[in-house]
Amino acid sequence: MKIYLDNAATTKMSKTAIDAMLPYLDTVYGNPSSLHSIGQDAAEALSQARHKIADCIGASPEEIIFTSGGSEADNQALISAARIGHKRGQRHIVSTAFEHHAVLHTLRKLEREGFEITLLDVHENGMVSPKQVSDAIREDTCLVSVMYANNEIGTIQPIEEIGRICRAKNVLFHTDAVQAAGHLPIHVKEQHIDMLSLSAHKFHGPKGIGVLYAKKGINITPVIEGGAQERGRRAGTENIPAIMGMAAALAEACAHMESHARQLCALRDRLITGLSQIPHGILNGDSQNRLPGNVHFCFEGIEGESLLLLLDDKGICASSGSACTSGSLDPSHVLLAIGRAHEIAHGSLRLTLSAENTEEQISYTIDAVKETVAYLRSISPIWRDLVEGKKEFLIQ
Repeated sequence: MKIYLDNAATTKMSKTAIDAMLPYLDTVYGNPSSLHSIGQDAAEALSQARHKIADCIGASPEEIIFTSGGSEADNQALISAARIGHKRGQRHIVSTAFEHHAVLHTLRKLEREGFEITLLDVHENGMVSPKQVSDAIREDTCLVSVMYANNEIGTIQPIEEIGRICRAKNVLFHTDAVQAAGHLPIHVKEQHIDMLSLSAHKFHGPKGIGVLYAKKGINITPVIEGGAQERGRRAGTENIPAIMGMAAALAEACAHMESHARQLCALRDRLITGLSQIPHGILNGDSQNRLPGNVHFCFEGIEGESLLLLLDDKGICASSGSACTSGSLDPSHVLLAIGRAHEIAHGSLRLTLSAENTEEQISYTIDAVKETVAYLRSISPIWRDLVEGKKEFLIQ
């Protein structure tokens, strides 16, 4: 049995997305910038995809910019807002301590260029409050960037309330919605979102393609120069097959969002209940206000890497956190941000579900994690010291 529980890292492409791509790999292969008929067929497909994606998030087609994925979209959003702010004499940006590194590393770059960055603390339940955002905004604030749903612990932020605050204070608001798009309802106008990033491979589309939504009137700074594509906002021939796959996948995900959410919440809650029976373990993030398919635990006295390898031997594909930092030996910055100690953060496990997962798989996973945690603790000198009282338990 092979059980895939790492959907926050990437999802299996849907048949709908694959079928949508195939004609543009073979028949309609033209460059959409070409004036001949084959090129114009590709341009028409590009326009249709732009309309379809815009409809899914409550945007206008001209506000959709195709990128290589969420990281590029995050980079472009922050750099664009910083350039706008610089021209206005506003060089202060507000974000949070547990953003994706695509945001945090770009903020670090902007800080070296003279911008002042305020990273809001995150509550233990993985939430940022609208009041924190409101209190942090100053006269010289040019941007607030708060992720829609966290990529590791899955907590969903009060995006509409934060957007309303930013709109009232005339500050641009960006949200990294890579984990939310296709899984949670998004309406950029109603939620007062000025810029939003998404990535196709998180909702059963192809890898290497994403979107930056930018509200009409925002002057977007290109991060890739060399052509007039995307109305001069992103140079390079558009990847028509991937764009068509992304549009089809997002439309399909949005059409089935409610039914999938009910299914995933039931599996998620059963998994949380089962893993909560493991002593000296703790759920990370709010138990209810989280993505339908996200389960994230820390278990004291073990190393997360060993847990992942042994679970893989049992046929379970999982992760300890963001796939973008899986090669790092440092504990997750997300877990540190919510107050987990270093030694606790090292014993983390992220299980992220899709509609293909079953009750049988969840039962097997609960048993497998219990057995594996028990085994790792049985050979751990740290666990022995905890049991013998030489060290105090940090998770009760």
